[in-house]
Amino acid sequence: MSFTPDGGGASASNGGLLYHEVQESKLCAVHCVNTVLQGPFFSEFDFAALASDLDLTERQMMMGSITGDFLPEVSHNVSLDGDFSIQVLQKALEVWDLQIIPLNSPAANHAQIDPETENAFICHLDDHWFCIRKMNGEWYNFNSLYAAPQHLSKFYLSAYLDSLKGSGWSIFLVRGNFPSECLISSSEASNGYGQWLSPEDAERITKSCNNNSSMRSQNEVEEPFVNPFAQEVQLDDENEDLKAAIAASLLDSSPAYITPSEQTDDAETSDTGKNGDKKVKE
Repeated sequence: MSFTPDGGGASASNGGLLYHEVQESKLCAVHCVNTVLQGPFFSEFDFAALASDLDLTERQMMMGSITGDFLPEVSHNVSLDGDFSIQVLQKALEVWDLQIIPLNSPAANHAQIDPETENAFICHLDDHWFCIRKMNGEWYNFNSLYAAPQHLSKFYLSAYLDSLKGSGWSIFLVRGNFPSECLISSSEASNGYGQWLSPEDAERITKSCNNNSSMRSQNEVEEPFVNPFAQEVQLDDENEDLKAAIAASLLDSSPAYITPSEQTDDAETSDTGKNGDKKVKE
């Protein structure tokens, strides 16, 4: 696999196609980096190796000064279910001479004012990563939870980033020499969850998903409104009825004399139901 660098990201890359990866397990960090690079450059095994190298370096640095906050036997760069740290993403992009910069840092002041002049952003919240990338002069949201990349207008980009920040997302700016062409053999063309789409195909898939979602919403039966105060009164009434039933049951449970013949008739009646089926005696 090889690539040609693209310092500005303005020229048409990959023949105008968009590379998108759909969510697999918790590999959103891998999907995020690959969509930044616009090609299947990394696998989960590559990321696991990077995480292992980082863990080894951290253990060596902390050797002799282990504190309660650092457990050497636990990886601090990958979880058991496949979630990777920002350090792993940073190491992966450094391979391609790309740098990750927090959007709230002084080095990213210009990007905060005019984000459309940049080429890529990485967004993170909890255990999910995705990238927003400019391709062929247009912005796309390459969230792996989407079936296809979603187009973002230049005017909407700034507002969208602000809404993410307001919702608690951490946003990172990506700068450097982005690959402009992903030259891959046919055997490397797909990693099982990646696909190449034209902008028209991406738009068609997005519209189809939105229409299906809208139809499902219309077909859903609305739940009737339940007044919690009325429900509370109803529960109180039911409790009173239950208490009255228990009291009546206690009154009716006083012992009564039954003749032997009546006892035999009752026993035979309890063995057979209304339909002639046998019942189990209690």
